[in-house]
Amino acid sequence: MMKRALEITSISAENIRLNKKPVKNAVVVIRVEHGYECSTKPAPDKGTNPKWNESLVVDLPLHAGFIIVEVKCKSSSGKYKLVGGAIVPISDFAGEFGAPEGHVHFLSYRLRDSSGVRTDGIINISAKMAIAALAHTYEVPRQEIGVPVGNPRRMMAAGGLVTVVPVWYAQPCRC
Repeated sequence: MMKRALEITSISAENIRLNKKPVKNAVVVIRVEHGYECSTKPAPDKGTNPKWNESLVVDLPLHAGFIIVEVKCKSSSGKYKLVGGAIVPISDFAGEFGAPEGHVHFLSYRLRDSSGVRTDGIINISAKMAIAALAHTYEVPRQEIGVPVGNPRRMMAAGGLVTVVPVWYAQPCRC
């Protein structure tokens, strides 16, 4: 199975504010698909223009159409709050005809808040597709079909499954 690796460098952000206030401890979160995300370390500088210059490498499924880039900051309660996010189409940095493997794309996106409203914030990233590599190979376990029946000890000795094949029986209509 082929797998693509995507290297994203979170460069900086501009005009980042939460409730019209400058942010501190801002991080960039990259989400590839539901349940999989990674993030940068908090930006060392406070204010509206944080800089990270941190690279993250993520596995990109072949079926993925976009990634989500979010900027979050730590609130006084210790939880991270969404400052803004952008949906980045994979087509913006992958699949260009004639572009060499590992070609770096510098991209900037306007951020939107959790309601989808545009903010003044902008995220600056670079992205490049790493050279495709073979995924780890493993043997797919054989799927058993049927329903377990009978005594568990005898069932294990005999394979323990009954295979049922549905049969359609046409009965004449008696109208």
